Amino acid sequence: MLPFLSRRDMALRRVLALGAALGRRSCCSKPSLSPDFVETLRAVVGAPNVSTATAVREQHGHDESMHPCAPPDVVVWPQAVGQVQELAALCHRCRVPMVPFGTGTGLEGGVNAVQGGVCFDLSRMDAIAELSLEDFSVTVEPGVTRKALNKHLRGTGLWFPVDPGADASLCGMAATGASGTNAVRYGTMRPNVLNLRVVLPDGRLLHTAGPGRQPRKRAAGYDLTSLFVGSEGTLGFLTQATLRLHPLPEATAVTVTSFPSVGAAVACTVHVLQAAVPVARIEFLDEVMADACGRFSGMGLPAAATLLLELHGSRRSLAEQQQQTEEIVRQNGGSSLAWAEGLEEREQLWSMRHNAWYAALALRPGCQGYSTDVCVPISRLPDVVVETKQDLQASGLTGPMVGHVGDGNFHCILIFNSHDPEEAQRVHAFTQRLGRRALAAGGTCTGEHGVGLGKRALLQEELGQEGLDTLRSIKAALDPHNLMNPGKVL
Repeated sequence: MLPFLSRRDMALRRVLALGAALGRRSCCSKPSLSPDFVETLRAVVGAPNVSTATAVREQHGHDESMHPCAPPDVVVWPQAVGQVQELAALCHRCRVPMVPFGTGTGLEGGVNAVQGGVCFDLSRMDAIAELSLEDFSVTVEPGVTRKALNKHLRGTGLWFPVDPGADASLCGMAATGASGTNAVRYGTMRPNVLNLRVVLPDGRLLHTAGPGRQPRKRAAGYDLTSLFVGSEGTLGFLTQATLRLHPLPEATAVTVTSFPSVGAAVACTVHVLQAAVPVARIEFLDEVMADACGRFSGMGLPAAATLLLELHGSRRSLAEQQQQTEEIVRQNGGSSLAWAEGLEEREQLWSMRHNAWYAALALRPGCQGYSTDVCVPISRLPDVVVETKQDLQASGLTGPMVGHVGDGNFHCILIFNSHDPEEAQRVHAFTQRLGRRALAAGGTCTGEHGVGLGKRALLQEELGQEGLDTLRSIKAALDPHNLMNPGKVL
């Protein structure tokens, strides 16, 4: 007599019976997900948390990048780490591709399901699990965004400063190695992640620094946390992150200044850093971007190379920093400074900067946008920015420039007609030249957006064959069937 089997058990048996057939598929093929497989997904997370609707699949098949939509076969919304483990184990047994999804705000096609499969939307796992004010740390699930965390931290005297602009998922920010406007003072995601809870492709659970551990430094074995920061969903699901928090500054001041040329603005950045001014943010806009942002926000910036600077400190130290900054700006031909210290005025200025993407798109309504992401050593920044500006003009492209120049990272937001093959080819050729210009200067093809779909060839040039082979060996050890976010990075 057969033992009693639940509906879930019977569905699982039917799926596993198909597993061998699915397993014989090439890793490059797109699995055809059977009704039994989808039924088993429903048994794990509940029917309301599974969707095969076309609109839902298409919504989860793209991010903010130019890469064409590649929808998954099905979207699931797990609500607990155990469900993620069970779903991953099922997909692993049946050789079904898996794609993590946070908020979909990436810029390199990281969520596009290029081989179909199952999209794991982790937004409903949104607990702030642990906050330690004394240890300056917090533990969050992948549905928690940076704005939600900082709202939760109000009144504590602490904040999480990594700010890529978009209200991205914190675990998604860890997965892409995100950065942003505050990185010059507070660092990127990498030094601000203390521990990660990762569901591996076969469903096993890994704590990269050990369960419950959050030391400020460690020298115990390989740095697994750094391995998964920037892995872009290709090695496992980041289902929890323990993050480093920072004290809120006593006083903050922001200013905007314009310069006679791009070279003068970038040179001023270098001089500010060389003078050891503890600047918190130093953002660059070329004259096209400054004009676009001014008109889009209604703030009316001059159409000139522009820097936005923010200083943090005590009230006494802030006055000294302001005086030092004003002198350096004057020496580089910058306009006189007016400092904004009130919260509303500061937020207005940074809202203008964070809307640069949409301001650029408004230059050519109906056209597509693509953002480059090179980062170079500070000493090479003035030359690389000027050469890139000249290349843009010679190419006849619309590409306003913006950047976190305090750490050598800048972007050209290329606005083009994706239905015009000739213009699209000019964009592609420009991005390849820019990437190689950054590599020749000792920099990287991507400072914060990640490799995703579009920078794989440049990654090989950047790392060399031995470096790329080492990455492939790590990928093969953790994901031998190439199921985690296939087609990305490698």
